Amino acid sequence: MGVKIREKSKSDRKKQVTSGLYIAPSFLGVLLFFFLPFLVIIYYAFIDNPFHAEFVFFDNFAMVLKNAAFKKAAMNTLTFSAVSVPLAVILSLLLAMLLDRKIPFRSQFRTFFLSPMMAPVASIVLIWQVLFHYNGAVNDILVALGGGKIDWIKSEYAQVVVVILFLWKNLGYNMILFMAALASVPKDILDVAKLESANSIQTFFYIKGRYLSSTIVFVFIMSLINSFKVFREVYLLTGDRPYDTLYMLQHYMNNMFKSLDYQKLSAAAIIMALVMMVIIGVLFVAENRFGKDVEG
Repeated sequence: MGVKIREKSKSDRKKQVTSGLYIAPSFLGVLLFFFLPFLVIIYYAFIDNPFHAEFVFFDNFAMVLKNAAFKKAAMNTLTFSAVSVPLAVILSLLLAMLLDRKIPFRSQFRTFFLSPMMAPVASIVLIWQVLFHYNGAVNDILVALGGGKIDWIKSEYAQVVVVILFLWKNLGYNMILFMAALASVPKDILDVAKLESANSIQTFFYIKGRYLSSTIVFVFIMSLINSFKVFREVYLLTGDRPYDTLYMLQHYMNNMFKSLDYQKLSAAAIIMALVMMVIIGVLFVAENRFGKDVEG
């Protein structure tokens, strides 16, 4: 009996060592490219400069919060996320519910909304430049309808153009996630709801909504992260000197990096990370309270 226990213990240790060897490259990669840079950012945020390295407490954060460029970038990013993220969640959910029904050309619609995922970002931006250029297709349509031309990328409508780009690029992926979640809703519960004469609205809010809660939170978080990464598209559309409403937090951080002001860059990055952590935490709390009765 003792021999068997020792052999089992030796086998378990061998499995643990083997598993550790497989995990080691990924762990080292996370440590080297994520955890250590994160510690460096925290270090830079609390010193005056990399040469003197004098600890200045929260002075860098105070300077960033008082900076006019940071305020404008933060407000533009907040406005963009407040508009684009809820639209990305709601529209993709509506599309998923539509395609969940037996409608004509269902596969073609699904392919159309997934096509942006297959195209490089530069190609998508090129299409938007063709559409919304001063001499582009959208202005040609406006002129044909009796309107005037608009310089879309350099006007108060600039952020609307980027919101449309963001939605077109992200709706397909979100829609697939919602379609998978809708397919996992128990059919017997839906059948009981029909027998109880529940209408579509009641079925959605009292049954489907609860089973979709975790997916809604996930889609919201992914859309929020993607909205903070829209700098890539804006930069390709406008360069490093965009119209005022398109000056995002990433532009501010990029300018701080170019000027080698790592202290403000690090402080701004930590502020942005803290805001996102608060938002994501609120979402998790809401999802836990709303969807806890369907767990398990």
